[in-house]
Amino acid sequence: MKIEKAGFKTLVQRPLLVLGVLALVISIFANNISPMAAYYRMSIVALVMATWWVFEVLPLAATALLPIVAYPFLDIMPAKDIAPAYMSSVLMLFIGGFLVALAMQEWNLHRRLALTVLSWFGGRPSRMLFGFMLCTFTLSMWMSNTAATVMMVSIGLALISHFEDLASRQSSKPEQKEEAHNISVALMLGIAYSATIGGMATLVGTPPNLTFARTYAFNFPDKGSIGFTQWFIFGLPVALVIFFIAFFWLKRFFLKAETTMELPKDVIRAELKALGPLRFEEITIMAVFFTMAFAWIFRADLTLGALTIPGWSRLLAHGSKIDDGTVAIMMALCLFIIPARQKKGRGILHHEVIGRIPWHTILLFGGGFALAKGMQASGLSAYIGEKFLGAQGLPQVVFVPILTLGMSFLTEVTSNMASTEMMLPVIVSVCKSLGISAVIPMIGTTLAASAAFMLPAATAPNAIVFGSGIVSIKDMARVGIIINFCAVLVIVLAVFFIVPLSIKL
Repeated sequence: MKIEKAGFKTLVQRPLLVLGVLALVISIFANNISPMAAYYRMSIVALVMATWWVFEVLPLAATALLPIVAYPFLDIMPAKDIAPAYMSSVLMLFIGGFLVALAMQEWNLHRRLALTVLSWFGGRPSRMLFGFMLCTFTLSMWMSNTAATVMMVSIGLALISHFEDLASRQSSKPEQKEEAHNISVALMLGIAYSATIGGMATLVGTPPNLTFARTYAFNFPDKGSIGFTQWFIFGLPVALVIFFIAFFWLKRFFLKAETTMELPKDVIRAELKALGPLRFEEITIMAVFFTMAFAWIFRADLTLGALTIPGWSRLLAHGSKIDDGTVAIMMALCLFIIPARQKKGRGILHHEVIGRIPWHTILLFGGGFALAKGMQASGLSAYIGEKFLGAQGLPQVVFVPILTLGMSFLTEVTSNMASTEMMLPVIVSVCKSLGISAVIPMIGTTLAASAAFMLPAATAPNAIVFGSGIVSIKDMARVGIIINFCAVLVIVLAVFFIVPLSIKL
């Protein structure tokens, strides 16, 4: 299902296009006459990009390319420095994972996996949604959020297709199509949101958590490091509460008429049986799929409280140079190399699959990286951070919620890793100067960095599900903004009431 592009059909889009172009052109000429501060120039680019993305003034991938033109003309960054953001290692992870997912579709393994999941949780949409969200949530506690999303989306897309096919055989009601679409949107958003939320639960779940642990240990060596167990004590309850909040709102927004779409278990089992025994290609793809997941989880050292499981990359002389993108591409290449038995003279994957990669999503996500990179290089991120901390004279009970809410919305347009790296040292210095504990504002900021559910460019999981062509920005934003506020409230309550029980302030 493709997203309908509004183009210039609305009365809002054309004025926004003209205003955005005028703002950029005027800024370029004004800066040539009298140089403006870099962060001011960057703020104009960021505002134009955010506005054009939200209202789909141009195709989203086209808007994502704006930094390539705007940054050099506005003297923010050279084109050669910003171009690599559009093909980073994270995007290599996305490409490799998506190629494996396309192999599943090519050989119908995705249908088998989807029907298996359906047989576990039943054919009722709310149970399917909960099952997929729980699987994704659990995976993302231990592995990259991006990797977990890529894995689950490939299965989710198959389930959506199969569910719609089976449902259409049982009913010819005109509203059936709309109900099926709502279920599809709920499932895709559920996968994205639960991948992000799961990363909050553990110290290894997402990079901002590790950034916090490193920054805290460096600045407060006398207090000792914060280990896996200490984080888990407050991280898991926070993540679980936000998980159930997200499930509740997705169910309320999209699954109001679910009873007419329930699939009997005997139908699911019959469809699964009709697929027949596993073929060589399916077994191979499944082996590659689980090998890739294992390699992602255990590539680096995995710390579980007092126990540390050494990563397999340590066995290699230069293993530190390997990342999740390397693993994803390596496993995808295996599928091009291993010959297929059902179709002679070609690999399990073939050259035509390259054209089916959602390159528009890669450009969109690259645009998000470019935006974050420009905000750092121009000093706009630091400027925003200083403004957040301008409320430092307020009591912590007021200051921390303001900081947490601001961080949540800042990461809608910047990398959560970059935002955390920028904000935490500033918070430490401010708290030291005031003679107060930095633990509560640091943890609130770190968790809020993952609480970004509104825009495709906010997180990798959001971008991936948007690339499926099922979810629109409108759908993501209208439920995402509610979850954003709810998540901030949960985080604020947790840092004041749960964190002091596990960490010495």
